[in-house]
Amino acid sequence: MLMKLNHTLFLSIALVALFLNSCSPLKKYSAKEREWAYPEIEAFEHLDNTQTYADDAVLFIGSSSIRLWKTLETDMKPYAVIQRGYGGAHFRDMVFFTESILANHPLSMVVCFVANDISGSPNDGTPKEVLKLFKYFVDQVRAKHPKIPIMQIAITPTKSRWKVWPEIKEVNSLIKAYCEKTENLYFIDTVPEFLDENGQPKPEWFVEDQLHLNAKGYEMWNRIIKGEIEKEKS
Repeated sequence: MLMKLNHTLFLSIALVALFLNSCSPLKKYSAKEREWAYPEIEAFEHLDNTQTYADDAVLFIGSSSIRLWKTLETDMKPYAVIQRGYGGAHFRDMVFFTESILANHPLSMVVCFVANDISGSPNDGTPKEVLKLFKYFVDQVRAKHPKIPIMQIAITPTKSRWKVWPEIKEVNSLIKAYCEKTENLYFIDTVPEFLDENGQPKPEWFVEDQLHLNAKGYEMWNRIIKGEIEKEKS
């Protein structure tokens, strides 16, 4: 049975959904399609109510690669982090939760990774639809944090989703182009490091499912991402 949401979380999600559903491009995303994520969003709210976070924290938001980054806090030192990834996240559901996830944290930066909107599923969006959703997400962050840097991590090339890599690659290209022309919006291009000399994903950097990173993959991810954060904060 679906975990019952507390009143505050339900009201927050309902208000965001009402606002977003007034915008025609999002009307097709029904509430039922995101019910599965409610327990994880509620868990984030519990953390917000019980944990204390630094005023200059970097918020890491997105899908399971963010959630499974077990060494994130240590890897990012001396920068404080707030880790808010949930498994299976798409932009098409995350835009309904962004305000709740942001809460009232006085952040110094947002780092985002979402990789499931194009996965080979019948429910996949088009690259242009994913770009529209990404723009909604950026607007949501800007409503609370008008000037902080937002960093979007490229969708990683993986063996498990190689059949749809052309579409995923187009998403990366569209988001990169948007970032390049938008103030305080940055695209972190990790793709070249994850391809071998034949232009194929490096299987040794993933766990058995050939989708999620292993320790070696996270080491590479961290080197690139932290390097970009250091550039911006220096």
